[in-house]
Amino acid sequence: MADQIAKAQVAQPCGDTIFGKIIRKEIPAKITFEDDRCLAFHDISPRAPRHFLVIPKKHIFQISVAADDDESLLGHLMIVGKKCAADLGLKHGYRMVVNEGAVGGQSVCHIHFHVLGGRQMNWPPG
Repeated sequence: MADQIAKAQVAQPCGDTIFGKIIRKEIPAKITFEDDRCLAFHDISPRAPRHFLVIPKKHIFQISVAADDDESLLGHLMIVGKKCAADLGLKHGYRMVVNEGAVGGQSVCHIHFHVLGGRQMNWPPG
C-alpha cells in the first residue's frame, strides 16, 4: 500500500503514459475487451481475485478535467465495466472505482476505472 501511495504522490500530468503504450500495443496486456473508444485489461498488480481496468482510448488526464462532451465516453466506460464484470463471473457484486489526483491515489495520469471483485469488499475502502 505504501508503494501505491508513493507512486500517486509523484505522478505527473503528461501526454503519454503506460496506458497509451497498452492502447498502441507497444507493451503487452491481458485484454478482455476492446472497441473504438476503450480498452479493458487485467491489472498487473491485482487487489482482488478479479481486478481489471477500463480505460478510454482518448487521453483524459483525470476526471476533474474531463470535458462536458466526455459524458458519453465516461458512461460507456461504466457500461463496458459492467459487461466485463459479468463476463468474468462477478455475479454477486463488484466495486468500480475512479481515483482522482495524488490524494485520491491516482498513480497513472490517464482516467481509468478499476473494477474489483471475487471477494467481499470492505467499507470504508481505505
